[in-house]
Parts: sequence; structure tokens; C-alpha cells
Amino acid sequence: MTIIAPTITTNDPAVYARRLEDFLTFAPRIQIDITDGQFAPSQTINLNQVYWPPADKRECKIDLHLMLQRPIDWLDQIVAVVPDKVILHAESDDAGRMLPRIYEHLQRFGMQVGVALLPETQPADVADIIRAVDSVLIFGGHLGYQGGVADLTQLGKIPAIQQINSTVTIEWDGGANLSNVSQIAAAGVDQINIGSAISGASDPAVAYRQLVEVVS
Repeated sequence: MTIIAPTITTNDPAVYARRLEDFLTFAPRIQIDITDGQFAPSQTINLNQVYWPPADKRECKIDLHLMLQRPIDWLDQIVAVVPDKVILHAESDDAGRMLPRIYEHLQRFGMQVGVALLPETQPADVADIIRAVDSVLIFGGHLGYQGGVADLTQLGKIPAIQQINSTVTIEWDGGANLSNVSQIAAAGVDQINIGSAISGASDPAVAYRQLVEVVS
């Protein structure tokens, strides 16, 4: 079954606190977006400001989607907050030789690792990285922002990803909502990360349940 994961994207620590507290009550997995104002044009709270209950005091998993130009500069902070999964971009400055070494370092701490692909990046361009990760996030939205229109043509990357790594989890991020989650899930996506369709709803828990029902 496809997992629906609410995302938190904000530059306001108070908003972060409210959404985290809310999402923890109903979601089995939450994605937290972090940007540096360089890789993505927007600036969110940073890794020194994020927090969540320790693993033994919560039932949900926490994913970090890090839209950072140089994730290697933040390794200590990533390890310190102990996420369940860390997703880094194939287009960052640390791609190529450094990104596999960063993944290896994080895996030593029991974290799952994933790679995110912007629309211009084809799976074949980063095949070595895809072979080394637990998940591949296909990005089809507006980097660093919630809302907007999903570029569903990016779903065409799924067969190529699966050919490179048949066991990898496929994720989607960008513009997912009630009108398109069924199509995204049917294409073979295992986890759909959803922002404004949940956080912008009058009742996020109800919106979440409606999305889960559609993909089920």
C-alpha cells in the first residue's frame, strides 16, 4: 500500500512546532523539508532548529528531505537529530564522489538514505547512487515551496529507476493532492509526500485520511 507522508516546510519555528504536534497524532511517517536558501530559493528553519520526540517515544517515522547545496557541511547536525531517513539531492555540490561516502557515513548510524532527483536529472545519470540507496524521491514540484502543480511526466522515470535498483522504495514529492494521488500511486510510487493538501486544509487529519482512502 502506498504511504501518505505529510510534509513540513516552513521558516517559522512556531509553525513547525504546531504542525509537528498535529501530524504526530495521525501520520505513520512525516517528511521535514530543510532548505538553505541556495540550493532552493526559499529558506526554511535549519537543522539546528528541528526536533521531534525520540524513537522510543513516538510511533511515526521521520524523514529529512535536505535541499542543501553542501550537505557535507551539516553532517554533525544530521547525525545529532537522528532521523529515520535522510534524502539528499543528486544535484548538490556533494554529488558524485562525495555523496556515496556521505550515505555510507549516515548508514553507520542506522539511518536509511535516499536520493532526490530534480526534473532535469535522469536515473541513468546517477545510476551508481541509485544502486547505493534505500529510496529514490522523484521531484515533480516547485523546489522549496508547498503547493503548485505536479509535473506527472516525471512518473516516467520509475521503470528506469526500478531497472537500476529493483528493491528501492520509490517516492514522489510535489503538487500531490486528491485529484492526482491515485494516478501517482498507480504508477508504482510507494510513498507520496504531501504538503499543502494536508497542512493547508481546515482539518489536516481529515485531509490525510481522505488521501489515504484514495490510494488504498
